Amino acid sequence: MKKIISLSIIALLLSTTFISCSKDVTTSSSTTTPTSTVVTQGTWKITYYNDSGADETTNYTGYTFAFTTGGSVSAILGSFVTNGTWTSYNDDSQNKLYLNFGSTVPLSKLKVDWHIIEKTSIKIRLEDVSGGGSGTDYLTLERL
Repeated sequence: MKKIISLSIIALLLSTTFISCSKDVTTSSSTTTPTSTVVTQGTWKITYYNDSGADETTNYTGYTFAFTTGGSVSAILGSFVTNGTWTSYNDDSQNKLYLNFGSTVPLSKLKVDWHIIEKTSIKIRLEDVSGGGSGTDYLTLERL
């Protein structure tokens, strides 16, 4: 009987050890990884865009985004490609991402110096608080 109890305790301890050592890749933060490294790995899509309280995510349905290390970004919608630029930098102790697709609608609405509020290897959540008091915009990019 003591042998069964001892084996049960050992099995419980081992299973607890293995469970507690697992790592959830989707929630691990890549805040120490430079933004330039994260965005240039793979292709991205917009999974959420909120413009001062209005959900405008559907305006970006079908778009994919490819970032290059040279600061270029392509927005691809079917056979149409819109080229733009991007840069990441720190401003007022905030990590930021700036996108510029010129005047092409709806991509022109992304021309903001976005504050990075969350960054992992597969998701980047961004925020822009308007200086003129017109609201806060949110943008989420997820890697395909």
